[in-house]
Formats: sequence, structure tokens, C-alpha cells
Amino acid sequence: MSDDFGEQIKEIRRGAEELIPDADFEQRLTAAAKTGKRLVIKAGFDPTAPDLHLGHTVLLNKMRAFQEMGHEVVFLIGDFTGMIGDPTGKNITRQPLTAEQVAANAATYESQIFKVLDPERTRVELNSRWLNALTSAQMIQLAAHHTVARMLERDDFNKRYKSGQSIAIHEFLYPLVQGYDSVALKADVELGGTDQKFNLLVGRQLQQAYGQTPQLVLTMPLLEGLDGVNKMSKSLDNYIGIEEAPDEQFGKIMSISDDLMWRYFQLLSFEPLATVDRYKQEAKDGANPRDIKFRLAKELVARFHGVAAADKANADFVARFQQGAVPDDLEPIEIAVGADGMQIAALLNAAALTRSNGEGMRLIKQGAVKIDDVRLEDAAKRFMSGGEHLIRVGKRRIARVRTTK
Repeated sequence: MSDDFGEQIKEIRRGAEELIPDADFEQRLTAAAKTGKRLVIKAGFDPTAPDLHLGHTVLLNKMRAFQEMGHEVVFLIGDFTGMIGDPTGKNITRQPLTAEQVAANAATYESQIFKVLDPERTRVELNSRWLNALTSAQMIQLAAHHTVARMLERDDFNKRYKSGQSIAIHEFLYPLVQGYDSVALKADVELGGTDQKFNLLVGRQLQQAYGQTPQLVLTMPLLEGLDGVNKMSKSLDNYIGIEEAPDEQFGKIMSISDDLMWRYFQLLSFEPLATVDRYKQEAKDGANPRDIKFRLAKELVARFHGVAAADKANADFVARFQQGAVPDDLEPIEIAVGADGMQIAALLNAAALTRSNGEGMRLIKQGAVKIDDVRLEDAAKRFMSGGEHLIRVGKRRIARVRTTK
């Protein structure tokens, strides 16, 4: 990040949806810069899944920007709140995770976040440290600082209440204990997605009730997935995982639309805003957006796998999709198909080219499957044993399969 304070502020504002209160934000950052005070920057993540995707890194990138300004970044793992279950956006009571599930998921986070954050300048906390210590009396005191009427101002709670759907008492506790995290950490700034705005404002209210200066709030938009419409999500299969293989990451990034590319540059790239503006001008002047997308794909793959892996993924992509070549290191996968063969959809699944037989059937019907460069048209066809075959599924998936009885 630039040493120029004005440019640093621009990077903090980059892609942000809201700064609350906006008038105080720059003033407090300026005062901290003048006095050398390190602000406490907090972002919380519930360990609801063991792996992170690029949608999660939108907040990590913003934490990194604060980190580069010299502030103290706290990556907060909500191991306690994860056992309650975040009701945000839910129209039914969410099933809480068990302590074992939370612990297993949380254990995977550190190795992933340090692909973005500087481990030397990152404090990792578990909110069970202070929330487990709350007595029953302290929990009641915490609940006394908020009202049912205020809770029902939340859109999802309000809709459920009006439609007669149940709201469990423990769901009201979630915003309170998340807000108490800010009290325990004495947070100066809390980051979160736009869907977390209500919870982040509860943190401001509780800090004031406990005699602290209310934290600033910065909300970031929810990153669209590969479809360009829905929030990036594993359940929608429109995600790019942090720990996915370089070739898979590269191919997925290259598959996004040209319009979505600029959104990814804004929220995911570390390129300066001036550089992104130059790319946009190049596109307006007639440059092929695909060539600009190559830069984005290389940057993101290098972040998670290193420059050498990014260069190789780039070369493999060009060879595979522009020249029709097969990677030199594509090892054959041996699959036993039995005497009567195996249905093609099951074979695709066994070769890890699809996630289910149903997906395989759908892709075959769409004409997206080729065997030895011949498009497969019969979804009911069975694959018999013997020989080695090259199977392509869509533009990004390829495998060499050797079948045996």
C-alpha cells in the first residue's frame, strides 16, 4: 500500500458499502495516524465450514489494508457463537453446530487466512475465551441492554414474526453475544458483510452501554459467485475455494463474465485503484477483456499457491483451451468398471470430474462431455473395460482414465 495517507484512506474505502458513521471514520483514522495509536480492527468468522472461498477473502483483504496502515488486526473465530448458529437471513431456526464440529472447522482456518494476512501482525482469538466466562447474572445484564422491539427491527426476524414462523430465544442472543465480542476486545473498527449490519450496530450500542467509545463499522458487499448473480456459496456450487488446485482456480476465474471481472478487481485484487482504472481504459480502447482477466487470474492464483504455480496454471490454460493440448503431467486414473461396464455418469463421478451422478447426467445431456474428443450424446451408454481414454467435461475439467474389470 502507498505511504501516502490519502491513498491509504482510498484503499480503506475501496469497495466498501457503508462507513458508519462516515463523518467520524476519516477523522479517527487521521487522529490515530498523528498520534501513532494502533486501532483494534475486528472481523468475526463463524466456523460453519472447514474451508474458505474467495467470498470470505473480501473481508480478509480489507483487514490486510488496515494491517498495512499499522493497525492491530483481530481475526475472531466465533467458536462460541457458532454453537448458537447465526440466524441472519434465515426463515427457519438454524441448527447449531456441535462443539466438536466447531473445533474441527476452526482448526483449519489459520493456515488459510495467512495466505492473505501477515501472521506476524495478526491476532487470532476465539470468542469462547470471554463468553464461556460470562456468569448467568452477567448474561442477564447483557440482555437487559437490548429490547425485543429493537430485535424485531431486523428484517429476517420481522418477516418471521409477521408470518407466524417461530423465533427461538437463543436466536435473539446471537446479536448480543456477537456485540459483546466488541466490548471484550475494545474494538475500534468492526468489519462485516452487508448482511451483518444489524449485528455490527448492536456492538456499537453495547460498547456505549459498557462505557466504551462505540466502534466504527465498515460493511462490505457480498461477492457474487461464478454465476454473477448469487452470493458466492459452496451450496450453490458457484465458488472458488482458497485451497482449490491452481488449474481449477485459474479456470474458474477465466470463466467469469467480463462485467464481473471488474467487480473481482475491486474487491479481490491488490492492484492499486489507478492500475485498475488503467485496465478499464485499455478495455475501452479495444483491448481484449480476456487478456486483462489473465492478469486477475494470475494474481489470485499466485496469492494462494505462489508465482510459479500461477505461471504454470496460465500456461496450462492457454495450452488446453486455446491450443487443445493436454497437460504433460496428466496421470491416468485407474477405475474398475466390472464385467458389464459402468454408466458414463458414474464413471465421471469416479474420476472426480463431477460431484454426483446427477450432475454427470445433466452435463451429458447438455453436450458438455467428450471422450477421446468425440462428444457423448447418449447418457444411458455404459463404458466397458479396456484401454485408456481422455475425457473432457466442459472447458475446465479433463482426465485420462484407464478402465479395468
